[in-house]
Amino acid sequence: MTEFEWPWQYSFPPFFTLQPNVDVRKTQLDAWCSLVLGWARKNNVGQIDVTGATSMAVFRNDSISRALPADGIRVVLDELAKRGNLEWTDKTKRRGYLFWRSVREWGQQIYQWAQDTSRINTVCTLFEINQGDETAGQEFHGLDGDILIKALKALEVAGKAELMDFGDNQGVKFL
Repeated sequence: MTEFEWPWQYSFPPFFTLQPNVDVRKTQLDAWCSLVLGWARKNNVGQIDVTGATSMAVFRNDSISRALPADGIRVVLDELAKRGNLEWTDKTKRRGYLFWRSVREWGQQIYQWAQDTSRINTVCTLFEINQGDETAGQEFHGLDGDILIKALKALEVAGKAELMDFGDNQGVKFL
């Protein structure tokens, strides 16, 4: 696995200070959103906790002794939410799901895998989809469990899947 490639802005000290000029800030927020989503994708991060965000590598560059302050992190996360790449899980906006792909796109990838591997009209456990050997090469392998459920529910709404509960285990039947 290759190491995450930080963009040039990450080594530019002013990047870690939100700029007051509206046009400059828009460009800066575009760069921050791209950075956070790229980093989350590379590190398979599906959830973010605001209270611990200040210590996350994506928001701090120790080699230049710079970190985005908590209020700046909040602005970036609010921008991600506005763009549909973050969904708050609580009313206090302390935790959220990060989506570098939309729930619908995840569902489409999973359904394509089900079609390609002849799993239509069969039942798979969520573990099988998320952690199984047969999905090891798929981008959704190891996907955050809550995001996986959201993707499967989107497939269910589209009439392409049916979620099932087996007591202590869950599964899905692809239609």
